[in-house]
Amino acid sequence: MAISLIKEFKQKQKISLTPLLKKSIDLLQLSRYELIQKIDREIEINPFVEKEISEDFDINENYNDSSFDFNVAAVENLRDTLINQINDLRLDIKDKEIALTIIDCIDESGQLIDDIDEINIMMKGKTSAQDIENILVNIIHNLEPIGVGFRNFKECIKVQINKKNFNNKIKELCLQILNQNQLDSIDEINSTFLDKGYSASDIQKGMLEIKSCDLSPGLNFENTNFVIPDLKIEISNESLSVNFINDTFPTIKIDEDLIEKTSLQLKNRPNKKLAEKIQDAKWLLSSVKKRNDTVMQVGKLICKRQISFLQDNPLKINPLSNKNLSDELGLHPSTISRILRSKYIDTPKGIIPLKSLLVSSVSKTRDVTPTQLMQLIESIIQEEKKPKSDNKIALELNKRGFNLARRTITKYRKRLNIASTRNR
Repeated sequence: MAISLIKEFKQKQKISLTPLLKKSIDLLQLSRYELIQKIDREIEINPFVEKEISEDFDINENYNDSSFDFNVAAVENLRDTLINQINDLRLDIKDKEIALTIIDCIDESGQLIDDIDEINIMMKGKTSAQDIENILVNIIHNLEPIGVGFRNFKECIKVQINKKNFNNKIKELCLQILNQNQLDSIDEINSTFLDKGYSASDIQKGMLEIKSCDLSPGLNFENTNFVIPDLKIEISNESLSVNFINDTFPTIKIDEDLIEKTSLQLKNRPNKKLAEKIQDAKWLLSSVKKRNDTVMQVGKLICKRQISFLQDNPLKINPLSNKNLSDELGLHPSTISRILRSKYIDTPKGIIPLKSLLVSSVSKTRDVTPTQLMQLIESIIQEEKKPKSDNKIALELNKRGFNLARRTITKYRKRLNIASTRNR
């Protein structure tokens, strides 16, 4: 067969990232502190960008800054603090290795982001899942700050309640409330515990103790400059509003007069660098506004979905994922992921990462959080006349449309500290 050279024309469609588009994507990922730093740098190097200075401020002539501590940031971050505490404990080599592996899986807020099974895989079979669970509960949960190493908000509150020094009766009530997986509303909690003989005053005190717990205990050990919330939740007359915090955010503008004069000169004497500076100035202004508007959009939707959790019920959080947000807002899931990175929100419960309000559903066919699934498993086991295996529980739930595997049931049954059929 003869080989011949042939010219062919093909039409293809592809998406290419322009330099400005790539910069816009990178901008979305920046935390508030990083963005403010970037704006300040741009103002220094770009003559076409300037900061608007508000004239509405008071000058305190008696202010003395001699007592101001410029070393605001914590000397140690969370990881260093936890490792130092582990080093102070007399643990054997195996337990110390497990503890340090767990610490590597704790994020900046103090939450354990990997499951016990995943940590076991990281340990490459050197230990068992039960050993890891024991180290987590008996060692990590006893470290400072109190509550660090939590797997969910309920566990975070439980650890802190156990460590608090207050009335034993109220403490016992708090733990009972937290252990009641089937109670979703404050009214149900009040009704149930009034029937158990607790007074309305005791229940109120218990709920106040629960609400006072820090849901991001690890943030106390991070450099405070890097944890600046973009959004703030305000609750008034039982209504919830989400606002962008403008107080500490620089307002920038373009020097239109300078751009006009420069543009006239560029017609006669083209200068590529100056033209790029003008383009960069316009890009920065529009991109910062778009970034802030998108953060506000995403934050409002998250808070709307989690209003019960944020408002009056610290035990109820609804399933919510990146895909749910992207579908409703018409944004790509990757855009949502970038927006959620290093973004914080100031809530009545304290400053927490915005992404911590997202809880994935454990079922692909129905929205159900891990807490809700544990409620279902617990109710099935409580109503059983003859002990049901994890496989039978999975089949029963799958008839209701949950589409769950047996190992999923086993995982959450163990979290409830419920024994297997053989031991029930």
